[in-house]
Amino acid sequence: MLRRLTIRDFVLVDRLELEFATGFGALTGETGAGKSILVDALAFALGDRADTGLIRNGAERAEVSAEFDLAGLHEAEVWLRERDLDADGGLLLRRVLDAGPFGALRERHAQVPLTHWPGRLIAPGFIDMHVHYPQLDVIGAPADGLLPWLEHYTFPAESRFADPEHAAEVAGFFFDELQRNGVTTALTFATSHPASVDAFFGQAQRRGLRMIGGKVLQDRHSPDGVRDATEQSLIDTEALIQRWHGQGRLGYAITPRFAPSCSDAQMHGAAELARRHPDTWIQSHVAENRDEVRWVRELYPQARSYLDVYAGFGLLRRRAVYAHCIYLDDTDRQLMHETGTAAAVSPTSNLFLGSGFFNFIGADRLGMLHGLASDVGGGTSFSPFHTMLAAYYVGREGQTKPGLSLKPSQLWWQHTGGAARALGLEGVIGTLRAGTEADFVVLNPQATPLLARKTERAQSLEELLFALIVLGDDRLVERVVIA
Repeated sequence: MLRRLTIRDFVLVDRLELEFATGFGALTGETGAGKSILVDALAFALGDRADTGLIRNGAERAEVSAEFDLAGLHEAEVWLRERDLDADGGLLLRRVLDAGPFGALRERHAQVPLTHWPGRLIAPGFIDMHVHYPQLDVIGAPADGLLPWLEHYTFPAESRFADPEHAAEVAGFFFDELQRNGVTTALTFATSHPASVDAFFGQAQRRGLRMIGGKVLQDRHSPDGVRDATEQSLIDTEALIQRWHGQGRLGYAITPRFAPSCSDAQMHGAAELARRHPDTWIQSHVAENRDEVRWVRELYPQARSYLDVYAGFGLLRRRAVYAHCIYLDDTDRQLMHETGTAAAVSPTSNLFLGSGFFNFIGADRLGMLHGLASDVGGGTSFSPFHTMLAAYYVGREGQTKPGLSLKPSQLWWQHTGGAARALGLEGVIGTLRAGTEADFVVLNPQATPLLARKTERAQSLEELLFALIVLGDDRLVERVVIA
């Protein structure tokens, strides 16, 4: 139990010490008396996210200590001893939040080891807005287009994820690849098998990663081995939300594969789950391929467009992300803007499968949220640098749509802060601003001889970033730090 709480220079509190007796305790007082500050102080001591705004105005630092009585809690005492921590019947947690110029902080915390990375760049961890972890082994599979590729390669590979051991092995390799390439957050498809979701989240939780994923829903137009049963698929999704959503840094995404693979009943069920759990995500595919668009038109002749199918089921909202969004018109883009729905732009996948070119000008003109994605295994690389370069190619294409040259800083933003905003995680990840989670990468601009030669001659930040985008790969990523 909590025995004592000591607060110094926290929010509005100058100095306060509270002692708690054995048994039930209650905090009472009028509105504005400071009850929530006490709760926030305890949460701060226990490790909640914090920023310098918690330091009392005029003070240099905030400090909170929480003393716990461990009498009778044998398992806790054993856990502490195993980590060479002497509990002696009690536990003291002390946390300090300090702010100020580096020189002053260095003097006050001379005992804290200092890490110095000369000649390196520190950047926010990259965010992958759309990726399929079960398609790890499908990368580079040749096919005539999206639908044959799904039939001949993707569905057979995904059918193996009913096996928990196989799912766990692939998930572990998948996260190794993400981190090796500097990706610290991803919006991820599992398969239709609950075991694939448990493997994904279990591996992410052990690594302390901020990850979002979900079980694929597909109860029609799918082969045996990946097709699920309508009612059971929704029951399984509800159970997975309860098990994983909001656990640590994990988030759940309700995941209809795409409109042709889901019955009306399953789509209605997905929308109902989204209404019951408004802080979850929704992810699916839309308007990726001309053959797919024609198929949807045949299945839903009453719908104005492919995107309108999802709108009709109530699946457009903030934290809804649709991959590709190539064959949209301005009415579709306006609808995405109005609903806060985001596009996951997948340039290496679109180029590899010959699907088409995302219209960046159209998206920006109507304020449509979008960010970059690898779309592995249709996509051909986990590397954000390869994705950004492919996005530059797609932007330049001006025969089927208006062409433009995306600035290197804009490409980078679409893979970090812009992607965070599109996911509804602005202010949480994607930047190095105070108060955000400290997921970042250390980049070596001299990772290869050619890269070193090019970056040494850069005359501006844009030139430096473009050199990294054009010539960079996983060798650039020297270190990945997770909050």
